[in-house]
Amino acid sequence: MQTNRPAQKHDEGRTDFLQFTTPPTEVPRLEGIDLARQIVDIAAEHQAEDIILLDIRPVAFFAHYFVIMTGTSDRHIEALLRAITEKLRNEEHIRPLQVEGSPSSGWVLIDYGDVIVHILSPEQRAFYNLEKLWAEAPIVVRMQ
Repeated sequence: MQTNRPAQKHDEGRTDFLQFTTPPTEVPRLEGIDLARQIVDIAAEHQAEDIILLDIRPVAFFAHYFVIMTGTSDRHIEALLRAITEKLRNEEHIRPLQVEGSPSSGWVLIDYGDVIVHILSPEQRAFYNLEKLWAEAPIVVRMQ
C-alpha cells in the first residue's frame, strides 16, 4: 500500500516545496460484462428486438463483448442510441469512445471499448448476419 510521504529535500536543504506521492483517484468503472448486461437491459426496456450478447474474447482481440439488436425503424434506432448513450452517461458517467453510422443508414455502432453495440434495421441485420460472422463467439444472453 502506498502512503503519502515527502520527497527528498531539494537544493541547499530547502523543504519549502515538497512533493507527495499519492495514488491517483480512480473513477469507479463497470466491468465489461456488467456494462454489456446493462446495455442489454436498456435495449429491452426500449423494445429492441432480437437482442444478443456475444462474448467475443475467444475470437477477437479488439473488444470483449458485442451487443447486437434490431431497431424496427429509423426513429426506433435513434431512440435506442439515445437511450443507451444518455442513460450510461447520466447514471454511470460513461461516454462512448466513438459512434459510427446513422439511423437512416440502418446501422449504428457504439464503441465503449470492451463493449461494442450494434443497432441494426431488420434489413441490415439480415444482410450482414453478424451472428453467423461471429458464430464461434459464445452467446451470453439472447432475448427475442
